[in-house]
Amino acid sequence: MAKRLPQWLKTRLPSDRGALKEVAGHLRRHGLNTVCTGAKCPNLAECWACGTATIMLLGKECTRNCGFCAVESTNHPARPDPAEPHAVASAIAELGLRYAVLTSVTRDDLPDGGANHFAQTVQAIRRQAPKVTVELLIPDLQGNREALSTIRESGAHIVGHNLETIARLTSQCRDQRASYERSLTVLRTLADSEHGPGIKTALLLGLGETREEVEETLAEAYGVGTRHLAMGQYLAPTRNHCPVARYWTPEEFAELAAVARSMGYESVASGPLVRSSYRADQFAGSTLKGK
Repeated sequence: MAKRLPQWLKTRLPSDRGALKEVAGHLRRHGLNTVCTGAKCPNLAECWACGTATIMLLGKECTRNCGFCAVESTNHPARPDPAEPHAVASAIAELGLRYAVLTSVTRDDLPDGGANHFAQTVQAIRRQAPKVTVELLIPDLQGNREALSTIRESGAHIVGHNLETIARLTSQCRDQRASYERSLTVLRTLADSEHGPGIKTALLLGLGETREEVEETLAEAYGVGTRHLAMGQYLAPTRNHCPVARYWTPEEFAELAAVARSMGYESVASGPLVRSSYRADQFAGSTLKGK
């Protein structure tokens, strides 16, 4: 079991914190949640200092309880705020973002898992900030094809759903209501459109997977239509979460990125501190130029 944190995983706060405070102020003023704080992302300072944040819709309490995630879990989350789509769009417009990432907690208590709320938020952004590129990172929506169709047709440019880990470790690390096969089906369903959004997934490494298993997972994700990829090192939020089995080196992440590109992935963000939406404007967003 890995214990000592390698030097390459240690981060520092930026010297100029003005932009960081500005983003925090806009989010607070509009009453918005972010996955940056909810999931204790190691890149919060870097991304906020660059004027970007990943906004978390549908509250900050999740109906699932994955072993790797720091987001609060409950069986009875608060009802969705109908004013949230407008508030999100207003914050994005005020911040002057060119690329916006929207995600959410899992809401198994909602018939559509929150799909319409996502779509309404995209539409609100289109009205208030029509030039913004929008990326969605969605839960599995219990595999509901109608809900997934709503997401696919929402107008988002990129839609992501994370496999999180390899098939063998899924039952150990993810909530029992999740499954590797369902997540693959979600990606396949989202990709089932000639003019639909680009499809993205992400993996956390260091939970006990082998290099061969990671490459097999990359091939399976690509095979169902995934074209954008993020890979990062798993860091246990607390001692009560899944332990870190080992730390993958920056060189290994670079090697896996090369493997993924050789398979045909259009964009790959791979490194110890990379997370699902890390610098999405520079990775997945860069492939959208001219399309």
